[in-house]
Amino acid sequence: MTLSTTVPPRTAVERGAACPAHRVTTERGVALLLPDGSQAAVFRTGDGALYALDNVDPFSGAAVLSRGIVGDRAGEPTVASPMLKQVYSLRTGVCLDDPEVRVAVFDVEERDGVVEVAARPDGGR
Repeated sequence: MTLSTTVPPRTAVERGAACPAHRVTTERGVALLLPDGSQAAVFRTGDGALYALDNVDPFSGAAVLSRGIVGDRAGEPTVASPMLKQVYSLRTGVCLDDPEVRVAVFDVEERDGVVEVAARPDGGR
């Protein structure tokens, strides 16, 4: 007897148009209002890569990460909160100063001159 395991197909990530791509300038952040009323912060690094995180700083509760300082730590692209200066990985959302703390990461891409962000964090899955 042969058993077959069917893996359901991975669903496409639901993304929405967030802003014109020219609004996300290099080494800066842009705050976006998502369909559910929450906020995301979108960043473009020096190599042109786009990243999106929850805009709320978990240490202060303020929606300010989009105003943070973009940089890197040992090659890891980062943003430093303008409030209390904790540094977050743009790839994973992990706080590099306190790895127990993490902000949500959103899937983001640029298509036809428009930045699109997932409606839900962590790829919308």
